[in-house]
Order: sequence, then C-alpha cells, then structure tokens
Amino acid sequence: MKILLIGKNGQVGHELTRWLQRIDGMQMQVVALDRSQLDLANLAQVREVIGQIRPSVIVNAAAYTAVDLAEQESEMAMRINGEAVGVIAREARRCGAALVHYSTDHVFDGVKSSPYVETDATSPVNAYGRSKLAGEEAIRASGVAHLILRTSWVYGTRGKNFLLTIQRLAGERNELAIVADQVGAPTWSRTVAQQTAQVLTQLCRRSQGSVAEAPVIDIDTWQKFGGMYHLTAQGHTTWHGLASAIVRSGPRAHDVRVKPIASDDYAAPARRPRNARLSCQRFVQCFGALPTWNEALAACLQEA
Repeated sequence: MKILLIGKNGQVGHELTRWLQRIDGMQMQVVALDRSQLDLANLAQVREVIGQIRPSVIVNAAAYTAVDLAEQESEMAMRINGEAVGVIAREARRCGAALVHYSTDHVFDGVKSSPYVETDATSPVNAYGRSKLAGEEAIRASGVAHLILRTSWVYGTRGKNFLLTIQRLAGERNELAIVADQVGAPTWSRTVAQQTAQVLTQLCRRSQGSVAEAPVIDIDTWQKFGGMYHLTAQGHTTWHGLASAIVRSGPRAHDVRVKPIASDDYAAPARRPRNARLSCQRFVQCFGALPTWNEALAACLQEA
C-alpha cells in the first residue's frame, strides 16, 4: 500500500515520516513530500503530483498555520487550507484513495462551557479557523473516504510552537506574562502521529478481517469507521498552566515567574477560542486510549 504524506517537515509531518513506517505486520510504501516537492498554494501541482503517485492513502499534514498572520493573508490561508484541500480530496476520490486530514479547535467560537463534540455547530472567530473549516467542508463535499482529525494546541521539539517559545523566553527573562483564561488540551505532535498510524493499522485490519502482509483499502470500512474525530491529549489546562509546567521543568525553574493575564491584555491580531476543549470520547471508543497532556509533555521534555 502506498501512502502519500504531504508536509513531511512540519511538526506532525516530521513525526509521521517515522511512525507511518512502523505500522506492524504490513508492507507500507511511504512517499513523503515537503513544500519544495508539493506546494499546496499551487493547485495545478497538487493535481499533477497526486495523479502521478496514485496513492492508496493520502495523509495531509501540510497547512497554513500562522494564526495571526492569516488575518492579513486570509486569501493565502484559504487557498492552502481550503481550496487545496478540496483539490486533494477530489483527486483522492478520483484515484480511489482514502484521505487523512488534520483540522483544529479554531473551527469553534469557544463559547461553549463544556468540551466540543464532533457534531457541535462550527463558528470560527478568525481567518485561520474559517480556512480550516472550508477544508473540512470541501472534504465532505467531495465524497472521498476520509478521516478528519481535529486537534489542538500542538507542540513539539521542532519548528515554531508554544513549548519552544516558552523555553527560549525562560532563558531570557525573569517574568513571563501568559494568558490564563483560555482552556485547552496541549497535544504533542508525536501523539498525533502515533495515533494516526494506529488508526490506519486498525482500518486496514478491519478491512481484511485479520493481519496480513499486503494491506488493502476497503472503502466500505472507511465509510463505516471514518468521518470526523477529535484527537487531543486528555485533560485540560490553560496557556498559563502549560507555560508553568514547562518552566518548572527547566534550569531556571526558581528564577522565572509565570504571571497570569487575561486574553484582553494580550494584544494579538486574531481572536482565539476561550474554550478549546475537544471531547475525544468518539475516538477513544473506536480506536483506543489517549495519553494525558501531563504525561505527553513530560515525555516530550525528556527529548527537548
């Protein structure tokens, strides 16, 4: 089975290049491409590359993720997160492939008092969220067999993310002012990659009824178990809570004060959902347990 991985150098994509190769007992050929090989802003190239490779599964880990910059570059964000995803979905269906795509808590407005479930009404409050929602809608409209995995607050040991920013600032300052009224589940990029590989394994085995060396994609199985899932670490905290945990693990744990502030006191071009909690009950029931955010953070910090 040939898997096309789009966005191999991103936080999740980098982890996927390792974990998709580790699917036990099955022969998988992973074709992993970076932006220089497949640029989602170039829709003609997207069509051409998918047509040439003709994969069995497409895993799209590429996206426009600059939330604040998207307020100025809304057309580019929509092109990459919306239009290009629609092209990927239609080309996947054309060649009989299934699609795995990642979305975000930003499709919600954050006013709900409890964790969001997959069927809750969407209402993005920023350009980034609107572009990601457009991608979700394009996938569903295409009719392709798919998994859309919404995640939140992704961090890792590479690229630009909250973990690395806090570690850098903690080495430069004695006080950090961090938003304390937004709640979500910090999610290690490796957790997303590991769970994606596990889901693909289960879907292939359910397609065949047993473990086999040559995995297959059974569209009926994907239609039955596919669709929308929330995939985050379990539990929740605030950005202030996450920053405090990161600082406590570092060399200046006793020298840096992490000061809580309100969202209104942090001037950012894009609004964020105050409640970014996603219920992962459907995912857990179908595919298995997920780690807590504390456990995953501790494991990640051992490598950072």
